[in-house]
Amino acid sequence: MSMLTNTLGRYFAGRFVVAALGVFAGIFLLLVLVDYIEMVRKTSGLASASAVMVAETSLFRVPQLLEKLTPFCMLIGAMTCYLALSRRLELVVARAAGVSAWQFISPALGSALLIGVIATVAYNPMSANLRELSKRMEAELFGSAPGGGIQDASGFWLNQKTSDGETIINAARSEQQGIRLTGLTLFRFDTEQHFKERVEAREATLEAGRWLFKGVRRFSLDSPPVDQASLEIPTTLTEAQVRNSFSTPETVSFWQLPSYIRSSESSGFATAGYRLQYQKLLAQPFLLAAMVMLAASVSLRFFRMGGVQKMVLSGVGAGFLLYVLSKVTEDLSKAELMHPIAAAWLPVVVGGLTGFLALLYQEDG
Repeated sequence: MSMLTNTLGRYFAGRFVVAALGVFAGIFLLLVLVDYIEMVRKTSGLASASAVMVAETSLFRVPQLLEKLTPFCMLIGAMTCYLALSRRLELVVARAAGVSAWQFISPALGSALLIGVIATVAYNPMSANLRELSKRMEAELFGSAPGGGIQDASGFWLNQKTSDGETIINAARSEQQGIRLTGLTLFRFDTEQHFKERVEAREATLEAGRWLFKGVRRFSLDSPPVDQASLEIPTTLTEAQVRNSFSTPETVSFWQLPSYIRSSESSGFATAGYRLQYQKLLAQPFLLAAMVMLAASVSLRFFRMGGVQKMVLSGVGAGFLLYVLSKVTEDLSKAELMHPIAAAWLPVVVGGLTGFLALLYQEDG
């Protein structure tokens, strides 16, 4: 029986991994297609935008989007795997051989934990790096457009005050966590809050004690526009301060999050978002295992007993409710109304216990 269980364990694990990777690949291709169509629409008026570069930009943007859908890939993959095994009566044969439900879902749980570890320590840094590369390619695509490219009215905003007055900076895109900005519009005021000029720039880089702007056009009230190759504006902002304004926790690699937390703490900035992201990545392997438990609780019913469609819909509904719970706890944590550890691990505990209790009732109740 030990050998049979080990053989069946490897077989069930392989079937689960194939199903999960199949769902992952399918959603990846769908996201790439949708994002590519959107990028083509945005770049349709740019003569310098080639189809290959637009496709590469979309390809590099998608991995970070797909990372947020990984738990649902596990849920759908596990449901697909167990429904296929049930339809082909392989689960009936396994039960007849004395293998319990706990034994043939444990290989999938182990595989989900392993996939979660890989997603945290390898896939997350890769997706963050690819996102930075896609931002650089977007800057190249849109950088030649008038006014620095396609501006996003919400964009990124920054306000700085120096001895020369006040400068409000709006950037369409941010790279390197705010150290390099593209598609910029600046509004400059003197020390008495009187408007001085508006400046448009292609890109800007934060250096020690200054912003260096390139591809500059300056507009003032009493003179025509002036083009300059570069412009330097003094600043008292540090990298930590700029990072807090322009970066989002989701764009920071797992391995860089501890240093970002320490840097933000030393600068006196809020760290709830970074701490929450770090805890979510630590909890990711167990969240994927909880999704497998949920999927197993609704997918192990024999086809001849009927009611499979309702069970599948209930599984999808449970996954959606778990997603809503995770978003609620995330918002509470970012508002500092819930500790990041509780916000990150509560959906894992709820999902795991729900699947465990449902399986316990079905198999041993």
